[in-house]
Amino acid sequence: MLSARDTFLRYMAQTTDFPLLLEVERAEGVYFYAPDGKAYLDLISGIGVSNVGHRHPKVLDAIRQQLDKYLHVMVYGELVQSPQNQLAAALSQHLPPSLDNFYFVNSGSEAVEGALKLAKRATGRYEIVSCYQAYHGSSQGALSVGGDERFKQAFRPLLPGVSHIHYGSFSDLTQSITPQTAAVIIETIQGEAGVKAACPAYFQALRRRCDEVGALLILDEIQAGFGRTGSLWAFEQMGIVPDILVCAKGMGGGMPIGAFIASQALMAHLKNDPILGHISTFGGHPVSCAAALATLQIITQEQLYTQVEAKAQLFKSLLKHPAIREVRHCGLMMAVAFDSFDVLKPIIDKAIEKGVLTDWFLFCDNAMRIAPPLIITEAQIREACTIILQSIEEALA
Repeated sequence: MLSARDTFLRYMAQTTDFPLLLEVERAEGVYFYAPDGKAYLDLISGIGVSNVGHRHPKVLDAIRQQLDKYLHVMVYGELVQSPQNQLAAALSQHLPPSLDNFYFVNSGSEAVEGALKLAKRATGRYEIVSCYQAYHGSSQGALSVGGDERFKQAFRPLLPGVSHIHYGSFSDLTQSITPQTAAVIIETIQGEAGVKAACPAYFQALRRRCDEVGALLILDEIQAGFGRTGSLWAFEQMGIVPDILVCAKGMGGGMPIGAFIASQALMAHLKNDPILGHISTFGGHPVSCAAALATLQIITQEQLYTQVEAKAQLFKSLLKHPAIREVRHCGLMMAVAFDSFDVLKPIIDKAIEKGVLTDWFLFCDNAMRIAPPLIITEAQIREACTIILQSIEEALA
C-alpha cells in the first residue's frame, strides 16, 4: 500500500518539483499538527487565509448550524438564501455606501474575473491597466493582468489590451491611463512583490486620474483585506474608495469564498445585454457564507485589526540579525529580506524542521513571508522569532 506521501505524489497534480510534503493531521489556532503529533507554528496562514486562526470555534459553530439546514440548492442569484443575505448586509455595514452590492464567488481569481468583466461591460471599453509585479490569480483573465512575464509567457495569447504601470509611480498615471481605459486594477498592498506599499497621495492621484478619463478603479484586497494590514480594509488607510473591490482569502475563516463588490447601479450591468452576464454555480455557497459571516463578526467585534501593528512591531524588534537586510510590513503582511534566494531557502527549510512554517514570495524570492493568523500571541511571536534566528545561524553555518 502506498504511503500518504507517495499517494500524494502519484495521484495529486503537482505545482512544483519540490512540494513541502508536510503531512497534516489536524489544525487548531496558529498551529497545525503532523500525524506523529509534531506541531508547526503557521506563520503564513495558508497565504493569508486563516486570519482568525485554524478552526475558530465560532466559525465551526456557524458551519455546523448551516450543515443542518441546506448545502447547495441553486446557481448564484436565483434563490433567496439567508447566509448570503446576512453576509452581504453585514459587509455593507463596514464599507462605504457606494460599495453596497455583492457578487459572491469561490476564490480571489474568480472575483478578479468578475470584476474585469463588469468593468468592460459598464464602460464599453476593453483596455485594462495593471501593475508590474502584480499578482491577481492564475485563471486566464487574472493571469493576463498579472505583472510578471515569467508566469505568463507560456500561456499566451492572453487577454488583449492589457498594459502595465509601475506601482507607486506618479508619472505613469497620466501616461498610461487614458480615455480608452476600462479599468485600472491594483493591489492596495502589493503582496507577491514582497509587501510593497505606495503612499496615500499616490492612491489619491490614481483615483483622480481614473475619474478624469472615466476609467473604473478596481482594488484587489485579496491578501490585504479582513484586518491584515491594521484596518479592516487597507484602502481605508489611503483616503480613497474604489469603484470595485475584490476580496477572498481571509474572508471565509478557512472556507472557500471570494467576492467582487460595487454599487448596485454598477453591478446592474451584469443583468442585461446579455442576461446572466456572470454566472457561478457554487458562488455564495451557503456554508462558506455562514463561515464568512462568523469570520467578519470575530474580526470586527474583537477588533483584531487594532492589535496588528503592535504585533508587527514586536516581530520587527525581535528579527535582528546581520543577514537580515530589511523588514517591510503593512500590519501582519511582512517580508523579511535576505541577500538572495540561495541564502533564504536553507533558512526556511531549517525553520520548518524546527516547527515554524514560512515561505517566500512569487516575485520576491529573497524575502521570507510572515503573515500569521491575527490571533497570534506575544509568546507565540517570541517563539517563532527565536526559531527563525536559530535557523539563520544554522543555515549560515
